[in-house]
Amino acid sequence: MHIPQNINVKRHLIAVGLILAAGIVFARGMALTHTETHIFCHEEKLAEAPLPPEEEAEHVPTRAEQVTRALVEAYPRRVLKAEYRNGDWAVLLRDRWFYFAGGRLLPEELLYRADSYRPIAFYNYPRELPPWTPPTPEQISRFTDITAARAAQLPRAPHFFDALYRAHTREEAYSRVKTMRFLGNQVTVHHAIMEDLTLVEYRIRAAARTDQSVRTWIANIDRVYGWNWRNIGATQSRSFHAYGVAIDIMPRALGGRAVYWRWAGPEWWNIPHERRHHPPLAVIEAFETQGFVWGGKWTLFDTIHFEFRPEVMILNGIELSTLR
Repeated sequence: MHIPQNINVKRHLIAVGLILAAGIVFARGMALTHTETHIFCHEEKLAEAPLPPEEEAEHVPTRAEQVTRALVEAYPRRVLKAEYRNGDWAVLLRDRWFYFAGGRLLPEELLYRADSYRPIAFYNYPRELPPWTPPTPEQISRFTDITAARAAQLPRAPHFFDALYRAHTREEAYSRVKTMRFLGNQVTVHHAIMEDLTLVEYRIRAAARTDQSVRTWIANIDRVYGWNWRNIGATQSRSFHAYGVAIDIMPRALGGRAVYWRWAGPEWWNIPHERRHHPPLAVIEAFETQGFVWGGKWTLFDTIHFEFRPEVMILNGIELSTLR
């Protein structure tokens, strides 16, 4: 039977079309399989990748850590490091560890006697003198109790500062002090603070060149008292005068103003700032810059008193001079 030529051509074209369609389907299948495999592998790699680390909680130092680290900063070359050891923060003073012990700074062999001592005062010290306000009845009651109870208080733990200044006894303390001139007056102090006092005087005299109140204050100085082996008045705690690191600058004339709470009468808390003898601000700042606290900022005020406590400044965020 004879098949027309045009029919053969149609059959040929249909066959070619079927072959091409099958190829396209196969190619699309291979491409889809490759894509799915690629996605699966990518997800598998994501699953295997480590999760980003959780953000660590911010470290909030305890008071014990703050104090011990401040001591390292305040007394370089003597207090060598602060470390958490045996369940408490401690500082290495030369070759001996002193433990925080609730603020008492005791050597390990005296920790069992911690309750026999009061803590050392690492107190809040304001950058500026707070305004005076009349005390409330509650405050007056508290001040009255403080005054009455001072003599019966436990002694402040002396061990750290005894070791820091190598002044465990009167004789040992006396061997550490030197006499120097300060603002035209002789004063006996621990040799470790002589350079600091020299820098304080430099700043005061620099201020006096442009500040009449500073010149008047200098001219009104009667005496400067330093080393004196004694306790704080009406307490069992050793004064910082005993180490030779505190000075009292006594004026010739007070103009009827108070300088010390114990000399100011039974109602010392009712004496406002304007009735107290205050050094000029430039003088106070000259001392503070070198690490001395001023007793005029204490509740139990002592406006002639300056005491070397650089760790107190550091704890309160008050910048110290780098000239040390």
